Amino acid sequence: GLVPGLLNLGNTCFMNSLLQGLSSCPSFIKWLEEFTAQYKTEQNQSTEHQYLSVTLLHLLRALSCQEATDDDVLDASCLLEVLRLYRWQISSFEEQDAHELFHVLTSSLEDERDRQPRVTHLFDVHSLEQPEIIQKQISCRTRGSLPPVSNHWKSQHPFHGRLTSNMVCKHCEHQSPVRYDTFDSLSLSIPAATWGRPMTLDHCLHHFISSESVKDVVCDNCTKIQARGTLNGQSIENQRTTFVKQLKLGKLPQCLCIHLQRLSWSNQGTPLKRHEHVQFNEFLIMDIYKYRIPLQKSSQNEQNQKNTEETTPGTKDGIAVKPSDAEQPSGTKQLFLNGACSSSFFMSSGTFPLAAFPECSSPVYLYRLMAVVVHHGDMHSGHFVTYRRSPPSPKSPLSVSSQWLWISDDTVRKASLQEVLSSSAYLLFYERVRSKAQHQSVELRAEE
Repeated sequence: GLVPGLLNLGNTCFMNSLLQGLSSCPSFIKWLEEFTAQYKTEQNQSTEHQYLSVTLLHLLRALSCQEATDDDVLDASCLLEVLRLYRWQISSFEEQDAHELFHVLTSSLEDERDRQPRVTHLFDVHSLEQPEIIQKQISCRTRGSLPPVSNHWKSQHPFHGRLTSNMVCKHCEHQSPVRYDTFDSLSLSIPAATWGRPMTLDHCLHHFISSESVKDVVCDNCTKIQARGTLNGQSIENQRTTFVKQLKLGKLPQCLCIHLQRLSWSNQGTPLKRHEHVQFNEFLIMDIYKYRIPLQKSSQNEQNQKNTEETTPGTKDGIAVKPSDAEQPSGTKQLFLNGACSSSFFMSSGTFPLAAFPECSSPVYLYRLMAVVVHHGDMHSGHFVTYRRSPPSPKSPLSVSSQWLWISDDTVRKASLQEVLSSSAYLLFYERVRSKAQHQSVELRAEE
């Protein structure tokens, strides 16, 4: 039930801990398998080691026991070598950050994906020498469009998500167009703790999407209203008002990486590490943080009839709102605090007891914890370790193991879920859990 460890090449615990965390995300490994399938068709197999996706796939498959290996300890120096080919100079003898390396890997994979596949030139000498190609066929090809790019070249990695930025004028309540930004991890600051109350992952998520006032912003709508009430020919200055800005999650990824910012600064400007424990749980509901497109007034009456079936936690009339204790049934106040509820609500088999959520009969964005990266020490020196799930047994490869492992470089031992949930997390890796109905709808969309 154990997995291979990784050799420490100097100070490479940051890389080893991240690789162990990524290897516990089966959706990411599956995406790498589909993405690298193109390289198997290439004639020159010796160039495979130059691709980050291929190198990363071999390492993650070995760490998830999908590839047979005789070694109990693996050497991941090949990853540093291929990153140097991508112009990343990462020293193995200096203290590095696991979250920064995560960004390096995802951005490099996006660069590799965005490169156009090599298409044989129409006037290639070798092609012209083939006897079966006649001149008419060649001329027709030159006037045609290039072959379509394969789907796997354009598919996003499963950590890819989108943030929405919503701006509303306080004076006229005019809403600016929603802006979308991409993310591969949610970097959450830890708000100031309230005495006597534990800090939870929900507190960090609410703080992340909490609204803020932005002063002295030009409002086009206020300017137009002002212009209507003035005489013709009079110059109108741009009306500046205060806007309310709020972030939401426009697209939630299949694999969710949450980074808890533990770096802070003293009054003297020296870096400090925040050691407080942030409570999190094995399951995470993200529905209340999802952006919902506001409904048009004309269609609201029709939609209100469907809200009883389609409304998700934290929504009112189809629009996301912040949950308050008053809006939640007394029996579910704890349950909506992701990370604050007792793990006794969750069955040992890994299934989610939806009956415990009377208001949330079917959460759409439900996630299961797969790995936790922990940093021990201070801002100047320390050590990264990983808690991760043991790979599923070969008899049931689609199941999720309930056995947890603690891994520190080449040392691997079993751990309990309680030990995992008690750790001071730095990186959290969650994977989305889909119901049978959601799986069927995804398959239908794929067929269409």
